[in-house]
Amino acid sequence: MIVVTGANGNVGRPLVETLAAAGERVTAVSRRPTGTELPEGVRHHRADLADPGSLRPALEGADALFLLFAGELLAGTAPTGELLDTARSAGVRRVVLLSSQAAGTRPDAVSHAPMRAFEDAVRRAGLDRTILRPGGFASNAFAWAEPVRKERVIAAPFPDVALPVVDPADIAEVAAVALREPGHAGRTYELTGPAPISPRGQADAIADALGEPVRFTELSREQARAQMLGFMPEPVADGTLDILGEPTADEQRVSPDVERVLGRPPRPFADWAIRTIAAFR
Repeated sequence: MIVVTGANGNVGRPLVETLAAAGERVTAVSRRPTGTELPEGVRHHRADLADPGSLRPALEGADALFLLFAGELLAGTAPTGELLDTARSAGVRRVVLLSSQAAGTRPDAVSHAPMRAFEDAVRRAGLDRTILRPGGFASNAFAWAEPVRKERVIAAPFPDVALPVVDPADIAEVAAVALREPGHAGRTYELTGPAPISPRGQADAIADALGEPVRFTELSREQARAQMLGFMPEPVADGTLDILGEPTADEQRVSPDVERVLGRPPRPFADWAIRTIAAFR
């Protein structure tokens, strides 16, 4: 059995679907009800990773675990060692951790220190482990959904700085392979899209998918920071803006790892926009 934490998220949801379609027994873990119908045969378990004991019942009979930390846990408060001890004692042999590209590209950044700590804990746990380091998610564009619906406008900082954002469905497919197939233990995969695309380019792709014009408005760094502080910790907001505004060469590089694992190129942002356009209508 495979346990998927963060099962309500942009990666967890398609991962659960992919694993279930492959015939795996899956337990979907989230802090809240899923809000959508799970695939047939998938069991749901409510748990909070801040309380490893709450996850224990979900781990009974599991041999693999997809581990995703989110929300306040990104502030570094996750009891990762205890959680992994709980998983190992339950019989889990394989863990796939969703980390972040910046854990490698910005080794001294305070904003991503918790991710580096999570990675270190997984490496020390004595389990077969695979670490996934995605760049920016295409699904971050959902933040624009409401203003696009109401006013056909997108506002973002650094309009012409391009990064190879990755489709969460590609992350999910890579995770499914690492959870199910041999040959991925000890690997760290950097996951990106097929080409850099700027916020202005993303806005154009959404407009094309809508079939209607979408106006782009540039935000200053300060304006964008004020918005981000409404839903993320200050260090994470500052670190994110550093990446968006002044990416390193490695952060702008297209990684071969999605194609290496899946045998096909990663999906472009335009495909994501077409697939999710109902959220912007």
